[in-house]
Amino acid sequence: MPEEEETGEKSVERAFNRHISMLRWGGLNERWRAADALAEFADERAVEPLIEALDDDYADVRWRAATALGILDGREAVTPLIHCLEDESSWVRMAAARSLGQIGDPRAVDPLIRLLGDEKPRVRREAALALGRIGNPLARDALLRLLDDIDRDVRGAARQALAEIGIRGEASTA
Repeated sequence: MPEEEETGEKSVERAFNRHISMLRWGGLNERWRAADALAEFADERAVEPLIEALDDDYADVRWRAATALGILDGREAVTPLIHCLEDESSWVRMAAARSLGQIGDPRAVDPLIRLLGDEKPRVRREAALALGRIGNPLARDALLRLLDDIDRDVRGAARQALAEIGIRGEASTA
């Protein structure tokens, strides 16, 4: 039984290393699939290669890497993810906002507030939800302005975020 367990651990380690190699040197489809797979390993050693992948030439890879970093809760990824909020791809901006909300670091509050003005509704929605998850009351005024957004989903996200911030704010003053 111990030999089987060791073999299983070695197999997982080989798979992990294979995905790291694919992320760094594979073709386009291999790189984005590797980013997805690395999130499932829940191994902090994947954080640095995923941060490097945020600079990939292809938006699909950057998007998947940003998503994986939120799942892995990589605090060292906060600054690179903040930079991704300015990516040319709305999918990357959206994934970075979601991941910053999952990580919950207060350094992301001001950049996420600026993202509430993004041209794409899905990006504004994710920025609002991320601000709600972070729970910083500094986002209240910007979220209140979002209640007048032309997009129904964005307005709903703003309401949800305000509710989350309000609940946390009440708990912190009690």
